[in-house]
Amino acid sequence: MKKKTIRDVDVKRKRVLVRVDYNVPQDESGAITDNSRIRETLPTMEHLRDNGAKVVLVSHLGRPDGKVVAKLTLEPVAAELERMLGVPVHFAHDTIGPDAQAKVAALGPGGFLLLENLRFHPEEEKNDPEFAKQLAAFGEIFVNDAFGTAHRAHASTAGVAAYMPAVAGLLMEKELNALSRVLENPERPLAAVIGGAKVSSKIAVLENLLPRVNALIIGGGMACTFLKGQGLEIGKSLVENDHLGTARDLIAAAKGQNTQLLLPVDGVCVDAIDDPTRTETVAADRLPADLMMVDIGPKTVAEFGKAIADARTILWNGPMGIFERPAFAAGTRAIADAVAASGATSIVGGGDTVAAIEQFSDPSRFTHVSTGGGASLEFLEGRTLPGVAVLQDA
Repeated sequence: MKKKTIRDVDVKRKRVLVRVDYNVPQDESGAITDNSRIRETLPTMEHLRDNGAKVVLVSHLGRPDGKVVAKLTLEPVAAELERMLGVPVHFAHDTIGPDAQAKVAALGPGGFLLLENLRFHPEEEKNDPEFAKQLAAFGEIFVNDAFGTAHRAHASTAGVAAYMPAVAGLLMEKELNALSRVLENPERPLAAVIGGAKVSSKIAVLENLLPRVNALIIGGGMACTFLKGQGLEIGKSLVENDHLGTARDLIAAAKGQNTQLLLPVDGVCVDAIDDPTRTETVAADRLPADLMMVDIGPKTVAEFGKAIADARTILWNGPMGIFERPAFAAGTRAIADAVAASGATSIVGGGDTVAAIEQFSDPSRFTHVSTGGGASLEFLEGRTLPGVAVLQDA
């Protein structure tokens, strides 16, 4: 998927409206606790600065539901971007109002201005044409560098593109190239490691990936639906009974096309997630009726690890268990280590998966760590993302 980028347009002395995803976590005092989403946009910012653009940045933060919520102001984000860029970043205390208008007009080449939270306006998420037009008045070129919101047809992700040329930022380009490579031209063998709680949230991804992968590795709570679909006892484990047929169909499809499909062969099981009194590691075909699986077991880690070691390209989306609790985190930690040590091209997507590698590993050990949870999932489903569709083709 080739889209025009900021390298393909002349930005000198032009106002460039840039949609970024600065929806960063903050503590109670408002201090930013993880600036990785800001850091990932720095190559785009530096290119625009070095080429003399007048940069007007727009983002959302949190879920203010169309109302002004003081603690969701982007002002601390402007200060953090200024610190990271090493140049002044001005802040407008409104989004399309008089302060924004005045500060946009005063912006010089190489200058930066961040507007107040887009979602203080209900029109943003409604993709209101008039709101999009007012935003577009602040730019001559639109740059979307917010892959994390590219699956939303909002005024700032899609609507503004009706009023000016739209191209990708360098982070957007990086995301599209990495994920497209998995779907279109991976070095083989290609292994997909898919986890998480529910099959229902991953059906489209599994169906889109299955014809493309050499090995499909399924862990997490969703694996229990596959195990029950095969007629196994899963005790009190999480299961989606209305998707047992889907699980059976996917197993049959994998067999029919000679794709290796791996499910847990053992699991860590407990009688209760909170304050368990019993914890046992048992074979997946011998789960006690009064226990639930909360993590993959050591034999599963070994089997999954062998398939991961054999792969040349690995896509990982979804944890192997309830990794947020240290007692149930060993499986996810082991898979993180296996993927990082594999030497393969490794693409990691999904908010929980990214949180896991930040907790158990080092993101720099992976080829690409996606900044878009829902967006990466929809891309891997084969869906068209509105914030990508509006960008000019290369």
